[in-house]
Amino acid sequence: MAFSADELRVLRRALAIALHPMPLSDEDVQDCLRLAGSVDEAVGEAGRLRAFLLADLARYRAALPGSVTGYLELLQDALAAGYDPRPDDLAALRALRGKPLAAALLERCRILAERSVRARLAGRSAALVAPGPRSRLLALPGGRAADREPERPKAPAAPGRSPAPGPRPAPKPSEVFPPRRRPAPPPSEEERAAG
Repeated sequence: MAFSADELRVLRRALAIALHPMPLSDEDVQDCLRLAGSVDEAVGEAGRLRAFLLADLARYRAALPGSVTGYLELLQDALAAGYDPRPDDLAALRALRGKPLAAALLERCRILAERSVRARLAGRSAALVAPGPRSRLLALPGGRAADREPERPKAPAAPGRSPAPGPRPAPKPSEVFPPRRRPAPPPSEEERAAG
C-alpha cells in the first residue's frame, strides 16, 4: 500500500495526536476520516484482488496438466501475496515435479504448509493452556477505565450465616471419565450346551 505525500502528512499528524492527546481542529478530523476511508477502500480492494487470484488459481489447478505454465505463475503470485498452499496444490505439484519450476515450488510449498500447521497447533495449544476471556487494553486516557467506579469492599457475612458459596471446584478425572468395565469372558462350551 502506498500513501501520497498529503496522506503521509495526515498519518504523521494522527500518530502524533495519538501519542500526545490534544484537541483537534475540524479540518484535522476531516483529514483523518478521509484517510481512514481511503485505507478501508484499499483493504477492501486488496481482499477482492486476493479472492480473484485464488479463484483463478483454482480454475488453473482444475485444468491441469494443460495449464501448467499459467498455474505455476499464478501459484508463485499467490505465495508472494501470503497464500498458504492447500493439499490440492501439493498434490498438483507432486504430479508436475518433473518440471524444475514445479519441483522448486513443491519444496517451497512443503515448507510453508509445515509452518502453517505448526502455527495452528501452537495457537491451539496456547488456547488450551490459557483459556478464558481476554480483557481490552484500557491504557489510553479517556478510555473505559476512566468511566468505571472503583470496586467497593464486600461487607462481611452476618454472624451465624454461612458465606456465599464460591465457584464450584473442578471435577476429578475419575468423575469425568469413570473406570472402564472389563468385558465378561465368553461362555465356555459347557455353559453354552447347558444354556
